[in-house]
Amino acid sequence: MSTLPAGHRVLPDADAVARAAAERLVAVAAAKPGHVGVCLSGGSTPKLLYRLLAGPEFRDALPWDRLHWFFGDERVGDRAEAGSNRRLAEDAFGDLVPPGHLHPIPTDRPAPGAAAAYAVELRGWYGADRLDPTRPLFDLVFLGLGEDGHTASLFPGKPEVEEDEAWVVAVPEAGLAPFVPRVSLSLTALGATPLILFLVTGQGKRAPLARLAAGENLPAGRAKARGETVWLLDEAAAG
Repeated sequence: MSTLPAGHRVLPDADAVARAAAERLVAVAAAKPGHVGVCLSGGSTPKLLYRLLAGPEFRDALPWDRLHWFFGDERVGDRAEAGSNRRLAEDAFGDLVPPGHLHPIPTDRPAPGAAAAYAVELRGWYGADRLDPTRPLFDLVFLGLGEDGHTASLFPGKPEVEEDEAWVVAVPEAGLAPFVPRVSLSLTALGATPLILFLVTGQGKRAPLARLAAGENLPAGRAKARGETVWLLDEAAAG
């Protein structure tokens, strides 16, 4: 039995994972006319990806004027960790993103209010209050894998994982440090895309990958695209 999830691709290192993800984004953007919605993840490997996208190798290959950037989750409240995913993207992309094309989760209010506000933002982007199975919310979703099997801010054993109607959920209690209130897209919203790319690097991810491959009901394993769900792994994570 494989100890890796279905749909995996093993690459030499974290830089190669970031490059493969960047190439897929370029291909997605080239294949679709008009606006392209991309849902971003936080973490060290996405940080490599975002710097790569803004660097000389990929910057001119992307139609920045057509790209709209959203977030799968965010830390909110009045602590220093709040807004970390937004800052990650802003620091990497700089002025490449036209005004109004970065859609951050609000961090200046309690999690329930921030979740409600972001749901309004997403519905405005989508142009409807209900998801149509024939029309995606995003063209590409980037996700990561936590050492406990979480993805976005959907943690094992927490009620937010079971939400199947709301697009955005408040997460008052995170399953891992830092224990900061969070807002997360639900599995319903994350899956409303033709393509999910999981970016997974480092030895610390071997255990959750093995648990997923064994069929354990972890949040990351329940995030499924309408089309293709791809796990981009480096050799350290794949073992």
